Amino acid sequence: MKKIISIAATMLAASFMVSAANAADVTLRFHQFLSLKADIPARGIEPWIKKIEEESNGRIKIEHYPSMQLGGAPPSLYGQARDGVVDIVWTVLGYTPGLFPTVEAFELPFMTGDAESSSVALQKYVEANGMAEFSDVHPLGFHTHGPGIIHVKGPAVKTLGDLKGKKLRGPTRVITGMLGELGATPVGMPVPAVPESLSKGVIDGAVIPYEVSVPLKIAQLTDSHTGFEGETGLYTATFGVIMNKASYQAMPADLRAILDRNSGVEIARSFGRAMDQADVVGKRIATESGNEVVEISLSDKAKWVEAVQPVIDGWISEMDSKGLDGAGLVAAAREAIAAEK
Repeated sequence: MKKIISIAATMLAASFMVSAANAADVTLRFHQFLSLKADIPARGIEPWIKKIEEESNGRIKIEHYPSMQLGGAPPSLYGQARDGVVDIVWTVLGYTPGLFPTVEAFELPFMTGDAESSSVALQKYVEANGMAEFSDVHPLGFHTHGPGIIHVKGPAVKTLGDLKGKKLRGPTRVITGMLGELGATPVGMPVPAVPESLSKGVIDGAVIPYEVSVPLKIAQLTDSHTGFEGETGLYTATFGVIMNKASYQAMPADLRAILDRNSGVEIARSFGRAMDQADVVGKRIATESGNEVVEISLSDKAKWVEAVQPVIDGWISEMDSKGLDGAGLVAAAREAIAAEK
């Protein structure tokens, strides 16, 4: 009996040793606002998590909580990372208006085109011009989506006059300001609220990229989709993968190094590429649904570019009033974008 007890004790001790060996040194909670079926969670965040965990040989474990499962609304995500409620978030930077004025240059009308090159440009631009705005956190990476599309119930938007009086959802203050300048009635809201708002008639349409139109079933909720010819789309939104500073600093140096080499341009490029790939799928679904898909010609686009110039001029003046060089930031954003084409 003593021998049996001794063997059992030895096996139990060995089991504890194996469990300890397999246990993660660091467990991080990653919180964001879309379902796992959406593009960035599925094609961006999940592969990124897997890569981090594999490169750390399991010493880093990242628990992914989609769809605001840990509580709060999408605009609270940045604060959750800053305050240590969670360790990492993925969020739309414009959901917290006023905190990141430098980044807003990328949201100005007709600034950006495809998501991959625009995302790398944004990453480099923020590193050069905007890191002071993120001093309370540890930013892991920034990116954009592809060209913003106008999705509406009823006939497609083909001219500026077609926007008059339409209640259109916009994601950020810059973009809702642009919609107002173009004659629409802007309604600001996070993207998860769009389907219900469309179905209940709270809004007549929304501006979002084709990418996220798939999980939101926008092709079923609207009748037409309007984009623009040429290298630039109507607008983009900016996103950040943001980490709590204390959580990052508490990690062993070798594990921080794994995060570091999978951050910055690495995130920008991979998340942007995922956005571009999903835009193709979203546009195809809109077309196959029998909806009207419009691309405004370059000649007509010039009228829209002229119409939104007051938005850019107003933003520059606002930045100047805050002690920032508004024109310089716009020039820097354009240079960064051009360098990646």
